[in-house]
Amino acid sequence: MATNQSTHNKPFFFNYFQSLSQTPHRLRKRMLATWTPDQELNRIRLRSGADMKRKLKWFDLVALGVGGMLGVGVFVTTGNVARNTTGPSVFISYIVAGISALLSSLCYTEFSVQVPVAGGAFSYLRVTFGEFVGYFAGANILMEYVLSNAAVARSFTEYLCSAFGVSDPNSWRVEVHGLLQGYNKLDFIAVAVVLLLTLCLSHSTKESSMLNLIMTIFHIVFFGFIIIASFYNGNVNNLVKPKGLAPYGVRGVLDGAAIVYFSYIGYDSVSTLAEEIQNPRLSLPVGIVGSVLIVSGLYCLMALALCMMVPYQQIAETASYSMAFQRIGWKWAGNVVGAGASLGIIASLLVAMLGQARYLCVIGRARLVPLWLSKVHPSTGTPLNATLFLGLCTASISLFTDLDIVIEMISIGTLFLRFMENGTSMVGFASIRWDHGYYYSFVSLHGPKVWST
Repeated sequence: MATNQSTHNKPFFFNYFQSLSQTPHRLRKRMLATWTPDQELNRIRLRSGADMKRKLKWFDLVALGVGGMLGVGVFVTTGNVARNTTGPSVFISYIVAGISALLSSLCYTEFSVQVPVAGGAFSYLRVTFGEFVGYFAGANILMEYVLSNAAVARSFTEYLCSAFGVSDPNSWRVEVHGLLQGYNKLDFIAVAVVLLLTLCLSHSTKESSMLNLIMTIFHIVFFGFIIIASFYNGNVNNLVKPKGLAPYGVRGVLDGAAIVYFSYIGYDSVSTLAEEIQNPRLSLPVGIVGSVLIVSGLYCLMALALCMMVPYQQIAETASYSMAFQRIGWKWAGNVVGAGASLGIIASLLVAMLGQARYLCVIGRARLVPLWLSKVHPSTGTPLNATLFLGLCTASISLFTDLDIVIEMISIGTLFLRFMENGTSMVGFASIRWDHGYYYSFVSLHGPKVWST
């Protein structure tokens, strides 16, 4: 009997080791597997169950793109860059960075029109380079979104303190002595903002878009106030004296452009709404490109206004606009800057949280994370599970983690994604169009914009 059992087990072990020997081949095949745009648009999308509701129009996308970019980047970077890197020519750095962002947005426009799914950069890279690159990109995307949203939420507390005239934002945080340094100041205001926005996004995308539209209009009016007030109190001579428009030379202008480029991050969230737009082929190009153009103009005017109001050597590295208004005797305007920046933070946080949930939803469809995260609620038409899950993750990080620690973890992932996205433009979609010639093209790939980007 023992002999018979041993004989019976031999085929089992043989089949097991034979299957085990195929693991490298299967793993390599899965890593390099690609999906066609048609599969992404149809078969894979069915894994979410219900469809997202198509209620958004082109003006919703423009407002979401502008709201996503008009955060606090211009307030944080402009003063420091103007004083230490570019001088009065910081507005030229914003122009250069804006051109780069515009070229990159054209790449996004090309992708989103040809593959109008909610996965954004994850879907584009997965279709072009395969499963492994898609998974690696998806992990970077989620890390970038969750960490940056936590950082933005914590910065909301700081600007809210500024709006109320409180100099130390830590006075509104709870210090816990038993925790490590950098994780011991609990920010319950940031948590409350994240959770409220999570509930709003879970309920309806269209209502969230209308809320963003209202906040974005007020934020643009606030930008207009700063620009007009600065021009009214400014002096053109501050742009050329004492060392000329570009005291740090062309190198300083280009270095400044690299720094201020991060103020343009946010337009990519618009592409994740492709499944909720009534006419994606028309609305997506207008929303993505239009929002970048509007924000570029506002940033350039803001930078120019600051350098006209104060000589660049005297610009404060932090809270530069508030300090500039104090120098001309408008101390009350510092509180206005804090209030406007707080409003901009909420708008940019709403758009970013909108995008991160749709990324996770599509990553779930690819079964790279549990499938239940890809489910769309039939009544709300939103990716409810992904929205709630990432909302809780963002709230947890924003509660404990200091702003400086979070910011250090973001930049490398962002740069990697931008490199891969533009590489996709040069390599991937050209071959997709040759193989699947029926896809609509908004902008030609075979031009200088891809190489310039």
